[in-house]
Amino acid sequence: MPSVEQTADIVKSILLVDDEFDITTVLRQGLEKQGFRVFGFTDPLLALEHFQINSDQYGLVISDLRMPAMNGYEFIKNIKKIKPEVQIFLMTAFEIDDKEFRRLLQSVKIDEFIQKPISIRNLSGIVKKHINIKV
Repeated sequence: MPSVEQTADIVKSILLVDDEFDITTVLRQGLEKQGFRVFGFTDPLLALEHFQINSDQYGLVISDLRMPAMNGYEFIKNIKKIKPEVQIFLMTAFEIDDKEFRRLLQSVKIDEFIQKPISIRNLSGIVKKHINIKV
């Protein structure tokens, strides 16, 4: 089994997008303490622009579902157009309609759906699990 440093190299970097600065900061810092390289954004439009330029650096994108300017589904669809093989985690603090979620999941592959709040320990475990699946 690879070490955290080796798995971080496999996943390369993580793009984290949440419109709440505090959540972005806490999750980014927590994942970095676990050995991952994380770039956090509070604006999905800026994150998308950054991803277009730097997509080869990313193996995982973690995005909030509800954000202004561009919601998480739209953001993920655009990310997948740029790099279809990138892993996607979608997170929300809100309840979501099962029918809507299933319909949207058919159009975009989401590797993990995360209910907020989530501890750094649990999020790190989910990231490592997905990395190990791909190794």
